[in-house]
Amino acid sequence: MPEHGPLADEVEVFLEGLSRTASPATLDAYRRDLASLLAFMDEQAITAWQQLDAALMRRFLGGERARGLGPRSLARRRSACSKLAEHLLAAGHLDHNPVALVRSPRQPRHLPRPVDVDRLTSFLDTPHDGSPLAIRDQAMLELFYSSGLRLAELAGLDLDDLHGERVRVLGKGSKPRQAPVGSRARQALEAWLKIRMNMAAPGESALFVSQRGGRLGHRAIQQRLAMVARHRGLDEHLHPHRLRHSFASHLLESSQDLRAVQELLGHTNLSTTQVYTHLDWQHLAASYDAAHPRARRRPSDETPT
Repeated sequence: MPEHGPLADEVEVFLEGLSRTASPATLDAYRRDLASLLAFMDEQAITAWQQLDAALMRRFLGGERARGLGPRSLARRRSACSKLAEHLLAAGHLDHNPVALVRSPRQPRHLPRPVDVDRLTSFLDTPHDGSPLAIRDQAMLELFYSSGLRLAELAGLDLDDLHGERVRVLGKGSKPRQAPVGSRARQALEAWLKIRMNMAAPGESALFVSQRGGRLGHRAIQQRLAMVARHRGLDEHLHPHRLRHSFASHLLESSQDLRAVQELLGHTNLSTTQVYTHLDWQHLAASYDAAHPRARRRPSDETPT
């Protein structure tokens, strides 16, 4: 903190409590964020937390944006300030959280570019060495692309979630859905299930397990996919979300059924699917023209002026 005093002391109390649950990286980031807030309050001659209000927070974040901070950094600044305000509220220094009245900056959407369908097909068809890890990795790759799963969804799968041509998935907000499992994915899963018992610890319910026998973690799955991509000569970075995005894009290109893709991805809002699949206005307009009975009128139907 830049200076000692009642304001800085209370921030230290907050950070000390946060250190019990937050990672060191998060703690360091919040310390920097709140140091910026304290410096701003000092410039504004603010001497008591009771003077912290929404207007002050807007000026603070506006100044940080003018200094060149991007949307993600600004959102973290706001989050740190909001958590501090909750602490101050509980400690009796505030009667409400003023940061809650300040909107978070809009975050840019960085969507991965889908892998070309022919290149992805060739990649998935590349023979592997037949080792247990390679068989497991092939099953994960096929299931990611076949069913459009999120990383957390695949990592959380249990054996009893598989039901032939479909898999039960627990999506965001613990919302369950059924996802299809294509024939190539089923073949890869059958090969994995034949040897899984040799790797899984007794009583382990996870579908995909590590060499130690426990559930395969998120980071391990990401690393294995990246490694397989390098070994098979795919000159593009491959990660679970990119396979999910390729699934959605390729399916939409062939079916042009946006609602079906929405259901398969587990999106609550159609607008999320539109952005996810790079839909633009021209695509929507073309679909409208092709489908709506009164989208295009014949010249003879038009009323003379």
